[in-house]
Amino acid sequence: MMARIRVDRPPAQPDSPFAIGLLWCLAIALLVFGYSTLTATAQEAIEPEPAAQAPLAGKSLLLDATAADGKFVVVGGRGHILTSSDKGNSWQQVEVPTRAALTGVYFQNSDLGWVVGHDSVILRTSDGGSSWEIVNWAPEEESPLLDVWFSDADKGFAVGAYGSFYRTSDGGVTWSFEPINEWDFHLHHIAISAEGRLYMAAEAGMIYRSDDGGETWVELPSPYEGSFFGTLPLDGDTVLVFGLQGHLFRSEDAGESWVPVETATTALLTDGIRLADGRITISGLGGTLLVSSDDGSTFELLPQPDRRGISSIVEADDGQLLMVGEFGVKMMAVESLSN
Repeated sequence: MMARIRVDRPPAQPDSPFAIGLLWCLAIALLVFGYSTLTATAQEAIEPEPAAQAPLAGKSLLLDATAADGKFVVVGGRGHILTSSDKGNSWQQVEVPTRAALTGVYFQNSDLGWVVGHDSVILRTSDGGSSWEIVNWAPEEESPLLDVWFSDADKGFAVGAYGSFYRTSDGGVTWSFEPINEWDFHLHHIAISAEGRLYMAAEAGMIYRSDDGGETWVELPSPYEGSFFGTLPLDGDTVLVFGLQGHLFRSEDAGESWVPVETATTALLTDGIRLADGRITISGLGGTLLVSSDDGSTFELLPQPDRRGISSIVEADDGQLLMVGEFGVKMMAVESLSN
């Protein structure tokens, strides 16, 4: 059964801050031109169209990726979801019951996963991504969801535009809209530290932290007024936050204070991971890759030759780096992340 959540909020406008640097240039085009101009009454009368099978889906705009017990799952524009069970050597597009742009994916284990995207859509799989069901869809809200995260098989959060914060306690079968404060800043990304703290990057320099598993959130002091698109918790209380114009900051006290980190780029920074060898890699527009060998204190800029935007990066267990973005999907050797 599809759940539709009604929330009173002003409709999105094409010239809102949401259309400025949300993920990267092509994603903005999807956000701006993907909004429906139908009335709410007309929207309620329609059902989502399934994604079309596209031979070149692996080369189309892709926005997020994850690894689940040896399998890769990537999501992106036009409702595309692709999976690979052979370390990225081949990809299969799966059937998806929506054509909405998909922006975030999270797997709790090899079977159970969720995807979020435009039209406030939330998809759920219980068979490793081979099939998907819609558990939330509300195009009349005109409020894209941008990230999804679960603490266990039952409890999770989906976040997005205009302060959208959804909770579930039944594995994503049903969701409730529970804003964390009165602000309507766009919420972009959730990450957890080894100590169990949750961090959330948001619009307008907003950074949030939860010390109780997401039940409550506190606003952290911010070193920057522009949007942040990602956080990367490291060891102990060390955490990185990054976003527009190549801005990257590091904290050693769980976000209570921040130190700027030079990046030698003004590209929008999109994602960050710690590699198995201990190095840190951050991706961005224009083929940006930043690499740190000193726990994020300094970074080396390693721009990719094609200069095409990278939206998400995931390390495989065979020394390969999966990248998705404007180019679709591609693999590169981790050992090549050096000059």
